[in-house]
Amino acid sequence: MSFTTFRSRMLSGENLAGTFMKTPSHDVLEVLALSGLDFVCLDAEHSAFDRTALDACMAVARALDFPVLVRVASGTPEAVLQALDMGAVGVVVPHVDSVEKAEAVAKSARFGLGGRGFAGSTRWAGYATRTMPEVLAKSREETVVIAQIEEPAGVDAAREIAAVDGVDGLFLGPADLSVSYGHEGQDNADLVAGFKAVGAATAAAGKAYISWVTSVAQAKERAAYGLSVFFIGSEHAWMLAGAKAAAQGIHEMND
Repeated sequence: MSFTTFRSRMLSGENLAGTFMKTPSHDVLEVLALSGLDFVCLDAEHSAFDRTALDACMAVARALDFPVLVRVASGTPEAVLQALDMGAVGVVVPHVDSVEKAEAVAKSARFGLGGRGFAGSTRWAGYATRTMPEVLAKSREETVVIAQIEEPAGVDAAREIAAVDGVDGLFLGPADLSVSYGHEGQDNADLVAGFKAVGAATAAAGKAYISWVTSVAQAKERAAYGLSVFFIGSEHAWMLAGAKAAAQGIHEMND
């Protein structure tokens, strides 16, 4: 997997494995890049990433040619611009619950009148080593915009959101959507209906369908809804699971 092929592979329906990265450290990213994962998403919404940490991680990702997305804290043009200029292959934008929000996010990530501001001297643009036509073509071919569906209104508008030019995929957030429906867990009929509705919307528009899962086993179950891109847990969950298993194994030696 590389930056240049990530978008095309995502849109092809190929099963891709990634994770959220919560720790603002380029060392953690280097380790994850060795794992065989197809991508990592730096979580700037729910974690302590600032611009300096994002920039350091992006420098490492670009040096390794390892695709990195950024989940921005909000879909403001400034947040989207900064993530892309630093070198992200794309952005994951939370709480997109209307076609108007989807159109605004797509516009802010694409060059053109009223859209993404053009700067040739950024990491993403090769620090002034590429011509303007090359940079514009790179954006069209590689930049990824993923809209998160986390509210009932987003499910209701999923077909219109998926059809927006410049939106490449929909990410169904199972926890947020369940809570938005008033549930205290993910075992509910509203979530199942949401998975089906958003799956139908992405299939009709030819867009990628993405979600977060706790495990490979859950990914296999939810693939039935049409999902092909899986954010599996996070490095926090993996560290905790590994440490707990090792500790339990040692403690069992006392029996």
